[in-house]
Amino acid sequence: MNAPLSWGRLLKVQCGELDGAADGWGRISSRADAARDRLVGQMKGGLHETQRGEAVDAALARMKRLARNFQYVYTETGLVRSLLNSLAHEVRTQQHAVRSALDEAAALKFTVHADGSVTYPSGGEALADGRPLRGGTAWGDGYPGITTPMHGLVAANPNQTAAQDIADRIARALRTAAETDWEFGRILRDLRAEAGLAVPDSVWTDTAADASAVRIAADAYLRDNIPFDGTPAERKGWWNGLSQERREEYLAVYPDVIGNLDGIPALVRDTANRDNLQLLIGKLEGRDDDTSRTQLAALQEIERQLLAVPKPGDPPMYLLGIGDQGNGRAIVSYGNPDASKNVAAYVPGLNTALDEGFARDDLKRARDTAINARDIDPSTASIAWLGYDAPQLVDGWSSLAVTGNGRAEKGGMAFYGFMEGIAATNEHDDPHLTAIGHSYGSRTVGAATQEEDGIPGVDDIVLVGSPGVGVDRAEDLRVGRDHVFVGAAENDIVTKMPTGVEAVSLSGLLQGSSAGVIVDPGGDDLWFGGNPASQEFGARRFRVDDGPRFPSLAAHSQYFDPKRDAESARNIALIVSGHSGNITREEFR
Repeated sequence: MNAPLSWGRLLKVQCGELDGAADGWGRISSRADAARDRLVGQMKGGLHETQRGEAVDAALARMKRLARNFQYVYTETGLVRSLLNSLAHEVRTQQHAVRSALDEAAALKFTVHADGSVTYPSGGEALADGRPLRGGTAWGDGYPGITTPMHGLVAANPNQTAAQDIADRIARALRTAAETDWEFGRILRDLRAEAGLAVPDSVWTDTAADASAVRIAADAYLRDNIPFDGTPAERKGWWNGLSQERREEYLAVYPDVIGNLDGIPALVRDTANRDNLQLLIGKLEGRDDDTSRTQLAALQEIERQLLAVPKPGDPPMYLLGIGDQGNGRAIVSYGNPDASKNVAAYVPGLNTALDEGFARDDLKRARDTAINARDIDPSTASIAWLGYDAPQLVDGWSSLAVTGNGRAEKGGMAFYGFMEGIAATNEHDDPHLTAIGHSYGSRTVGAATQEEDGIPGVDDIVLVGSPGVGVDRAEDLRVGRDHVFVGAAENDIVTKMPTGVEAVSLSGLLQGSSAGVIVDPGGDDLWFGGNPASQEFGARRFRVDDGPRFPSLAAHSQYFDPKRDAESARNIALIVSGHSGNITREEFR
C-alpha cells in the first residue's frame, strides 16, 4: 500500500486472495515435509541394511543433507503460510471495525467522507435560547473517548460525541491496518532462501530469527488460542478439535510451544521438537558463551542419535521436549509412550544439565531400560526426563545445605504435569506408569507425589541412589508401600549421607579424599528424610551390585547399566514392565 490508506481501499482488500496464497505455500510446505520423511525413512531403511561400502556411506550423507534442505523448505514455507493467514485475519478484523462504524453512521444519518471524517446534523438544545445546536464535522485521531466537554452555558451537540467516536474508530482501524501492512511486508521480505542447494548451520540461525518474527506477528491469530492454563486432558481435546491446516500452522510457528505442551500427543510433540531442535541449533550457533556451546554440543549429539540408523531391536526415539531455558531441557522417549501399555519416566539428579554427558549417559539409561523391559513386555516405553534445573556442582563441590528442597519442589510440579500429560494421551484404558528417580531426582519424584493426590496415573515408584525423598515412609508417596521400590548399592555413598553433612566434594572423592564426608552405617535419617533402604521406610528393596568401594562414585551411577550391574538393570526392567513380583529382594539396612 504505497498511497495513504483510506477506508474505501481497506474494504476492497480481498482477504480470500491472501487465504489462497497461504494455501499454496501450505501445499509446498506439506510436500517438502513428505519428501523429508521419505528420505529419512530410506536412510533408516533398506539402503543401509542391504548395502555396504564407501559409496553407500556417501549416498547416505547426501540423503541426510537433502533431508535437511527439505526441512528448511518445510519450515520457511510454513512460516510464509502462517504469516499470510495471520495477515488475512488482521485485515478482516480492521475491515469489520470499519463496517461496524459505517453501519452505525448510516443508522444515525451521518455522512462518512472518503478521508474518514464524519459530518453530523444539528441536535440537542442550547442552554441559553433552546435552539438546536449546529451540526459539524468530526475528524478522527484514532484515540476514541476524547470528546468536546461542556463549557459554561454551551452544551455539546450529542451528535458530535457519536460522530467523533465513529471517526476515531475508523482512524484507528486504518492506522492499525497500515502498521500491519508495513510490519508483515517487512517480515515477508526477510523470508528469503539462500541461493544454491546447501543449507549450512548459519542459515538455520537466520531461520530461527524468521520464526521469532513470524511468531510475534501471529500472536493474536494463533498464540492467544493456545490453552496454556488448561489441564493436559483439555489441551488434548483442543488439539484434536483443530483442523489439519491449523495444526500445521501451529507446528510451523510454535514448534517449541506445541512440542513442550503436556497433553499434546507424543507423535505431534516429536514432530514439533525435531523442527525446534534445528531452530535451537541455529540459535545457539550464533552465540559464543560457554553455556551456549555446551548446550549446542548436546543438541547436536541428540540430533545425531535421532538420525542414526537403529540397530535390530532398538526402540524408536521420540523427542518429547527440548529447550535452552535454565540448564537446558530435554525429554526423550524410547518407544511410543502413547501406544505402550507400560511407560516409565526417569528423573536424573545432581549435576545433570543439557550437555554431552546427558545426551550420552542419561539417554543411555532410558534406552537400556526400554530394551530390557521390552524383552519382558514389548509394549513398553522408557523416558529420560530433564524437565527441571537439577542442582549443579561448583568447582567440584555440591553443597547439600544450599541444594535444599527448592529445585526438587519446583521440578516436582513440572514432573507432575508431564506425567498427567502422559496419562491423558496414552491410548490404553489402564496403562502401567512408573516414576524412576535417581540421586537428587528421587527427591524430585518425592516432591511430585505431594502434589494433589500423588503423581497422576503412576502405579509404581523406583528410587535408586537416593539421598532421601522428602518423606519418612513409603506410604507417604501415595502409591502404596508395596509399589515403592528401592535400589541402594552398598558402596554408594549418596545413599548413606546423613543430615549432618554440610558439603561434599565429589571431585575430592574421585581423587580419594574423604574430607567433609560423614557416612551413615545404616541409620534411618538421610539428608532428605527417612532412608528409603531402611525397614522403617517400608519400601521393597531390590538387589543391586555393591559397586566399587568408596571413595569411587561408580556405585552411584551403574544402577541402569546391564553390563556393570545386570541384576539391578533387570529388576528395574521387571518393575517397569509390570512384573515386579519377579524381582530379587535385598535385606533392609
